[in-house]
Amino acid sequence: MPPIYINDTTLRDGEQAAGVAFTVAEKVMFAAMLDAIGVQELEVGIPAMGSTEAEAISQMMRLGLKTQLTSWNRAVQSDIDASLACGLQRVHISVPVSEIQIAVKFQGDSQQVFDRLRQTVSYACDRGLYVSVGGEDSSRADAGFLAKVAAAAQEWGASRFRFCDTVGILDPLMTYEKVQHLVSQLTIPVEMHTHNDLGMATANAIAGIRAGATSVNTTVNGLGERAGNAALEEVVMALKRIYGISTGIDTRRFHEVSEFVVKASGFDLPPWKAIVGKNAFAHESGIHGHGVLQNPSAYEPFSPEEVGRERSLVLGKHSGKHILTNMLQQYGISLSLEETRSLLDAVRDLSVQLKRSLTPSELLSLISNKSAIS
Repeated sequence: MPPIYINDTTLRDGEQAAGVAFTVAEKVMFAAMLDAIGVQELEVGIPAMGSTEAEAISQMMRLGLKTQLTSWNRAVQSDIDASLACGLQRVHISVPVSEIQIAVKFQGDSQQVFDRLRQTVSYACDRGLYVSVGGEDSSRADAGFLAKVAAAAQEWGASRFRFCDTVGILDPLMTYEKVQHLVSQLTIPVEMHTHNDLGMATANAIAGIRAGATSVNTTVNGLGERAGNAALEEVVMALKRIYGISTGIDTRRFHEVSEFVVKASGFDLPPWKAIVGKNAFAHESGIHGHGVLQNPSAYEPFSPEEVGRERSLVLGKHSGKHILTNMLQQYGISLSLEETRSLLDAVRDLSVQLKRSLTPSELLSLISNKSAIS
């Protein structure tokens, strides 16, 4: 496989999640963090929005980051001018390519797709800008029409074409077929942009890469419109662990970056969120806990330290004596087998009552209660 290029769009598509609004300072700090961990490109926002959006982008440009900064634009000359005003040297231009989107945006006139694209791509290229073109709703577009739009963009000077599963309706097999066909029609790179409406954003992003795409959009924590986008941490770790592909990104800081986005967005993660969720490396089950105590790789696909996390063993309804004994040893407590079994019964009963795992203080309280282990 060729090198895979990560283009994170947390600051654009991620922020378009309902109820999310980053401050200028948060946007600038986030850009610096992703630059520091080695993300190659950031889609930083929409300059045409003006006001604080343009100010944030201008401040990011003044940081002198190694990562490439790209703006999102409609196929409108004024959008390109707004990007130029921020000092950007790279622009992404989006056009609708499915019948339903063309009907909504251009009253069904498909010729407008070509006319507007030619005008804006040429305008941007004439000003020395790197141009990426995106086919909005590529997944529902006629394959022949999509290929014509992409080929035209390439001919007029675009350096990359983005395949967008805008409403997240593909599965990996469909994605592979569609992207493989598109890749075969072009000489410029294809970029994946996937949404999680059916829970397959990361899988579809990986399928597109397997089909020949060499760039992929991600967002931290999968933040994004509706059900979100392909998560940065999931895509990078899948490439690394399944295919042995290194993106050059420091995965040890994923937890730190995830926590930053949680605070900036105001939305917590579900504990079972892959890679960065609270429970991603937590073990309660007796069978799993016993296995992890002997060899962590028995029930972990990679070490928690690889993504900035720590392993945790928790006591609850499903815990066994091995986890309990291990935790008791941490407190210098030694019990007989009979006492351990009695304590384990008490742990399970209390866990059911509380409907959660026990805290260390609750465990110690059970131990101090002689009736619990008598």
